[in-house]
Amino acid sequence: MIELTKTGIDGLDDILNGGIVRNSTTLVSGNPGAGKSLFGLQYVYNGVDQFDEDGIYLTFEENEADLRQAAESIGFDRWAEYVEEGHIKVYDKQVLLRENDFSSSLEILLDDIDDADYERLVLDSLTMFQLFFEDEREKRTYLLKFTDILRDNGLTTLLINEQGTVFPETDIGLENFLTDGNIYLLQTPTDSGVNRYVWVAKMRKQNIDTDIFPMEIAEGGITVHKNASAFSMMSEQDSPI
Repeated sequence: MIELTKTGIDGLDDILNGGIVRNSTTLVSGNPGAGKSLFGLQYVYNGVDQFDEDGIYLTFEENEADLRQAAESIGFDRWAEYVEEGHIKVYDKQVLLRENDFSSSLEILLDDIDDADYERLVLDSLTMFQLFFEDEREKRTYLLKFTDILRDNGLTTLLINEQGTVFPETDIGLENFLTDGNIYLLQTPTDSGVNRYVWVAKMRKQNIDTDIFPMEIAEGGITVHKNASAFSMMSEQDSPI
């Protein structure tokens, strides 16, 4: 029996056939403004708020105060309370970038993992994470080591990945092959703004729906819609699959 971790994101767990495989690592990719960091915040917040699962949020790009402001601005009103109570542990850029090597930052993280019962982790983002390393081989080695450590400690992990192109078929990186699942957040411009979509391209051990579904961002976070009738979908020639 495969154990699943529910994201709690409206509509997404149905697409995932129940949730993300427990103790797996999933890559969440998208271009700037697609909602990747919000996706990670919602995943960790919902873990505590809905499922009694504590989580860790690693951010190389924000400080803790900015992260709290972002969470509360979208409606995650108990974020500060959960952080204060230890249900959510935040490692911000001031902590993670204090040392010049990843091993030192990893030691700080492992101390807390050993002393507490966390079940979810978000790393935001791989773009900044890779700056620790001299070349692609070193990055791959540490990424494999890092994901193995997280899996061994019972963490179901999201890795946030900045994508330079609108559609993933033109921007496939090594990380896509090292992770258990790949979720893409897509956005297309319209006359009135942007249309947003989610595509679950891969999830090992899971029978998933690999269609592209419309999503929206509003108070309370991300909602994924299975009925696309109210949305302007991408044209056939623009589709990434």
